[in-house]
Amino acid sequence: MKRPVLQVALDLLELQRALQIAEEAVQGGADWIEVGTPLIKSEGMHAITELRKRFPNQVLVADMKVADTGTLEVEMAAKAGASVVCVLAEADDSVIQEAVRAARLYGVQIMADLINSRNPVERAHELERFKVDYICAHTGIDQQMAGMHSLDLLIQLSGEVSMPLAVAGGLKAEDAAEAVARGADIIIIGGSIVRSADVAESTRRIREAIDHPVEISRSWENLDEQIRHLLERVSTPNISDAMHRKGAMQGIISLCGNVKMVGRAVTVQTFAGDWAKPVEAIDAASPGDVIVIYNDGGVTVAPWGELATLSSMNKGISGVVIDGAVRDVDDIRKLGYPVFAKAIVPNAGEPKGFGEINAEVPCAGQMVKARDWIVGDENGVVVIPEDRAYEIARRALEVKKGEERIREEIRRGRTLSEVCELKKWEKK
Repeated sequence: MKRPVLQVALDLLELQRALQIAEEAVQGGADWIEVGTPLIKSEGMHAITELRKRFPNQVLVADMKVADTGTLEVEMAAKAGASVVCVLAEADDSVIQEAVRAARLYGVQIMADLINSRNPVERAHELERFKVDYICAHTGIDQQMAGMHSLDLLIQLSGEVSMPLAVAGGLKAEDAAEAVARGADIIIIGGSIVRSADVAESTRRIREAIDHPVEISRSWENLDEQIRHLLERVSTPNISDAMHRKGAMQGIISLCGNVKMVGRAVTVQTFAGDWAKPVEAIDAASPGDVIVIYNDGGVTVAPWGELATLSSMNKGISGVVIDGAVRDVDDIRKLGYPVFAKAIVPNAGEPKGFGEINAEVPCAGQMVKARDWIVGDENGVVVIPEDRAYEIARRALEVKKGEERIREEIRRGRTLSEVCELKKWEKK
């Protein structure tokens, strides 16, 4: 293929939105239009037919992910107007072979998607013998959230087969440029285009990147740095959505308004205003951590005030969460430091030393372990289990991106209900 192909994946549920986004993507330089699997499941072959009417001269890819009845599904997509039909590479050999035969009969091409392939290079060789037209190095979204990258799969396949290679899965402009440099002929972009507020401009940037490919030496930050960087870019509502509306503390508010904290938890169990362990936790914490204090439910005596806050700032601690009360709020607000609590009282307790540091504690309706990730902003505080932190951070960023396009469509005059087609999707 002389020029890299830019394929836009319409992984949406709503056909009218897909049609508009496709228009803008083609204006920006997209070559092929993919009717994504969610759109096909939502709208059926009607989605392919309508896109073919709107784009009579574009290559239309039907991401059917065919796993069985190869002939039937290829025939359906072809008659609806598809140019290329996607099959699952891990489908049985007989399914692949039937799909190829049907494609020849109906004048379409077959793209084999290597998502979840256990031995992608070996399977690619087999697919070549079956005479599929394209092979796609694809890392699925759930795999991406866990840290897998499509470019790693592309690198394995490059030079192994003679047919054109496609690459898909969470690619951005810089990834697209590297993919071409590493041998990809078809660059498949979904979220970076369809979730953009300016689809045409985002497409143009990616088009320019793949027309001037560069091989990038990817050097990643360590995992903690990646997680922190991602969480700093998203809001606590984004994170809550990514966790299926879980993880939010109850009754906790930001005392300094619009501040942000991100860090690993240093947990404190204390009792009835005993401020010894909360203050000792400052010494136990590392820069960037968040101190999480359970005050045994008490809100009449404060285990935290301005002097402890100043100590935390000096130590580089990201913030403090208290299931209890705080005092000296006037001084804390002058400092502008992230302190989150349930109540404000003037009463101080005594440093008796009861309790412990870094034990699992309940805090405002959530169980918190040492080294869990804590994020706080003006909306409240969420707790992310340590073992899912990278995944949740990635998913939260996808939530944020998804809202960008919806926000733009509302600006253009549609209501939220119209954009999301709420009546269609109400539970029956």
